[in-house]
Formats: sequence, C-alpha cells, structure tokens
Amino acid sequence: MPTPEEIAAAYQTIQDEICAGLELADGLGKFEEEIWEREGGGGGRTRILQHGAIIEKGGVNFSAVYGKLPEPIKKAFGVSEKDFFATGISIVIHPNHPWVPIIHMNIRYFELSEEVRWFGGGIDLTPHYIISEDAKFFHQGLKQVCDSYNKTFYQEFKTWADNYFYIKHREETRGIGGIFYDRLSPKTANIDWDEIFEFSKALGRSFLPIYTELIARNRSKAFTQEQKEWQYQRRSRYAEFNLVYDAGTKFGLETNGRIESILMSLPPQANWVYNFVPTEGSLEAETLSLLKKDINWV
Repeated sequence: MPTPEEIAAAYQTIQDEICAGLELADGLGKFEEEIWEREGGGGGRTRILQHGAIIEKGGVNFSAVYGKLPEPIKKAFGVSEKDFFATGISIVIHPNHPWVPIIHMNIRYFELSEEVRWFGGGIDLTPHYIISEDAKFFHQGLKQVCDSYNKTFYQEFKTWADNYFYIKHREETRGIGGIFYDRLSPKTANIDWDEIFEFSKALGRSFLPIYTELIARNRSKAFTQEQKEWQYQRRSRYAEFNLVYDAGTKFGLETNGRIESILMSLPPQANWVYNFVPTEGSLEAETLSLLKKDINWV
C-alpha cells in the first residue's frame, strides 16, 4: 500500500505533466501558480491558465489537506473518525471555442484510518455541441484505461457517471458523461491497493492525450455568433450543476478549503436564456436530444 506522502507526490508529478502539456497544446497561455496553506492543516498548488489561444479559463489544481473532519462531512460519509487526510488533482478546462468541449477530471485519495480509506475520481466531457466521433473517441479511451485493471470498471463507472452528472431540475445530463467512482478499495475493486493506485495514476495520465486530441480536431473550425451564444448557455448548465450538486464543491466548502480554488470550476462567462426552445432539426436540438443517460458510445 502506498503511503499518503507517496500518493501526494505522484499526484504533484501528474499535475506538472498536465500543465506542461496543456501549455504546449494551447500555444499561447501560461499557467500562473499560487501556493496556499489551509487553516487546520495542509495546502496546495492552484494553477490557472486564462486568455490562452484556445483555453479561456483552465484550472489544474493539487491539494493535500488534513485535520479534523467537520460534523456535516462525518454524517455525509457515515463515519465516526475525527482525523482525515485528503489529496488529489482537480481539473476543469473552459475553452473559448464552441466546438471544443469543456472537460473535467478529478483523482483523489481520502484516509480516516488504516481501516477507512479509499480512492475516488473520474473524468467527464461536456461538449457544447455533441460530435458522435469525438464522443466515441473519448469513451473508448476511458474504456481502454479501465479494462487494463478490471473489465467491469468501465460499464460500472460509466453508469455511475451518468447518474452523478445529472441535472435533475433540467432532466438532462451535464454532458456525455465519462466515468466516475468513489470509495474504491480492494473490497470494492477486486484488485489490491497498489493496483488501485496505478489505476488512479493511469486515469490521470489519460487526460492529456485525450483532451489535446479533441482540441486538435476542433480548434480550427469556424463558428457563428449564434453558436457562441449557445456555448454561453451550455456553460450555465455547467455552473448550475457545480453549485447545486457537486460533492467536491460541497466538501471543499465544508472543510474550509480555499474558495478561489474550489470555485475555479465555474466558467468565465455564462448566459441564462429564458425558456429557450431550439429550432427543430438544428444542431442545438440534436445536442439536447443526446443529453441522456445510458447512451452506449463504444
């Protein structure tokens, strides 16, 4: 079993790799880093890229925090332990181009004691316009990572993502899903701690080749002002999910995390349009028709 220090160090390395790769893919923007400390224990490295050639706002954040677990979190987790350690990487990228999708990834480790600890994480894609070929490429990449460790992971974690990234008050999924998992341990994964850790790292390292390929496929496409307005509208759904349902946002706020890092997932601009109804047969209508659970993309 890797130690908490080893897990945190590996996550920091993956953060470095992803930031370097995204800067290369963007071609203009550079990450700004802010080192922060958490009152109560630990801290992190917030890295933000803004006003790039393709990335309008992107965050690749690392944290390793510890201390006393707040009562609301203890109740939510159903645990009695008081001390916790948590480390992870959280990524959200908002492109400036309607044909390049929003992407989110999180890999994390949480520990209360030798007996109570687990890995969690996931990656999901939120296209402003759903392109079937891109959706298949994205899901095939995730399935390949999952299948390398357990053949049941992909379908199980895809269903979990479909259910988790669901905007109940809109009756639509946030995007085309991906994979999501939590409380992964040898009991639930049928692989040992070392393999679970390797899976976590492999998922983290799948982010860069998958997303840079999606950028390359779409960054040169022309778009209209109407399509740009649609992008802003789709961003509003992203904001709604993160503020209403996202567990990571709630955990960060409950544990007195750094507010700027927690809310870096929000887009730089989003629009809310009253009672929008897309034109029948339009690309917007097609996208809305595909924001459903249980679509088989592979």
